[in-house]
Amino acid sequence: MTLIAPDSATAWDLSAIRADFPILSRTVRNDRPLVYLDNAATSQKPTMVLDAERRYYETSNAAVHRGAHQLAEEATEQYEQARARIASFVGGAPDELVFTRNATEALNLLSYAFLNATVKKAAGAELPAGADRFVLAAGDEIVVTEMEHHANLVPWQELCDKTGAVLRWIGITDDGRLDLASMAEVITDRTRVVSFTHQSNLLGTINPVAEVVAAARRVGAVVILDACQSVPHMPVDVLALDIDALTWSGHKMLGPTGIGCLWAKRELLDAMPPFITGGSMIEQVTMERSTFAPPPQRFEAGVPMVAQAVGLAAACEYLDALGMSAVAAHEHDLTSYLLAGLEQIEGVTIIGPTNNIDRGSAVSFVVDGVHPHDVGQFLDDRGIAARVGHHCAWPTCRRLGVPATTRLSPYLYNGRHDLDEALDAVRGVRPYFGAA
Repeated sequence: MTLIAPDSATAWDLSAIRADFPILSRTVRNDRPLVYLDNAATSQKPTMVLDAERRYYETSNAAVHRGAHQLAEEATEQYEQARARIASFVGGAPDELVFTRNATEALNLLSYAFLNATVKKAAGAELPAGADRFVLAAGDEIVVTEMEHHANLVPWQELCDKTGAVLRWIGITDDGRLDLASMAEVITDRTRVVSFTHQSNLLGTINPVAEVVAAARRVGAVVILDACQSVPHMPVDVLALDIDALTWSGHKMLGPTGIGCLWAKRELLDAMPPFITGGSMIEQVTMERSTFAPPPQRFEAGVPMVAQAVGLAAACEYLDALGMSAVAAHEHDLTSYLLAGLEQIEGVTIIGPTNNIDRGSAVSFVVDGVHPHDVGQFLDDRGIAARVGHHCAWPTCRRLGVPATTRLSPYLYNGRHDLDEALDAVRGVRPYFGAA
């Protein structure tokens, strides 16, 4: 793999980095070189990650936490080493990290903790110590924002429907920032949960975590941060953020599909009722009742994603070798270049912040007179992989008055040459469709 001095943007060797990603050398439509700019949806994988996952299957594949034979011991050791490696990537401890299938499942795990505690309390069932924190009453409030991915909206809608809690949200401004002026009215003494995105997948906005956390702390709410678009792109430290829980996906940060992560404070995990029950998460089972293992195993029922965890640990190693500050600096440069280029194209409107302050690399835009799906097809015909649609953020699109957008999202293996190709293609959209 490529080793670059951590936190050294000047040492960025783009050619060497790109050589670590086999898929970037392929061609697509009409034998055009692939220009992959759909990284907010999923990232490509370096050879180091592919090799780690394959090596696990070739040498140590076995059921973890169960067998007494050597392979089982090796598999368990690799799985738990991966947990420690991944937890440290965000500044957490191994016993604070729960593996899930994806970030959506991690957010559902949290919402179901509230539901299960509420239902058990109503039925007179015994709850773990401290679980009263998760019991909701009619009229309690859950706060999100108007820029959430559906994964951090729908689970809370469902929870409110089932418990009588009320969903409230912090609005956004016309330029795609949180409307902090309204936050004092939204976060109140009735607020029990504040769950919000660190960085918007549609707008690119990086939210002011400290201000939102401070408001939540004043009323004693649980604070949950959806970090799917931040952990892959910038340094993230859970202790510095002062949050209660963090969720993210492996596949967006060079890791395998099929694995997500929930980091949460140990005292929170200790008090949470389980989400999925069955094998691996139990302590004792009789025909009458069962007791559950301590976290994180309490939340990992069934056969876990061992190979994926090993692959994700390798992705963390790769990113640490580059230095997350260097990754962020490289992307900041690309984002400035992309924003400036799009602003110079007649008939193109950027959806979200147009300045590169507190902003990530996901850049959405619309083209006058051309539907985003047609824009995406036009780009695809020229070898450019972009994203089109509402990006699982329908309410955000409605708020900003657009049915959908086209989104370009560069990552660490992209360079200005990729953006030049994309910008040149965007310039050709309106003339091609007769909208110029």
